[in-house]
Amino acid sequence: MGGTHPTAGELRDVVYDIVSNIPYGRVLTYGAIAFLAGYPNHSRLVGRIMREAPDKELPCHRVVSSSGRLAPHFPTQADLLAKEGVRLSPSGKVPLRKYIWHLDDPVA
Repeated sequence: MGGTHPTAGELRDVVYDIVSNIPYGRVLTYGAIAFLAGYPNHSRLVGRIMREAPDKELPCHRVVSSSGRLAPHFPTQADLLAKEGVRLSPSGKVPLRKYIWHLDDPVA
């Protein structure tokens, strides 16, 4: 990949590939995706890339903040997660300890 400050173009395909592999009923954080993409300090850039995601088949709803907060510009995210069995906490966040995708988790 590029230097210390990647562009959205450099990261876009790898971010979308990572997101497309998040299993049903699991979530990843923007920071975890940035780390997996090789740019651990660029979670905001991952967020920008996700806001621009054109593919309706991409499970963007499975990406949350490091605190489990949902995207404020994604009104159907909670419903999509609920359909996959992800239950939000009373504060409206995803309990990451329960739903975070660990790469070594067996895929159902």
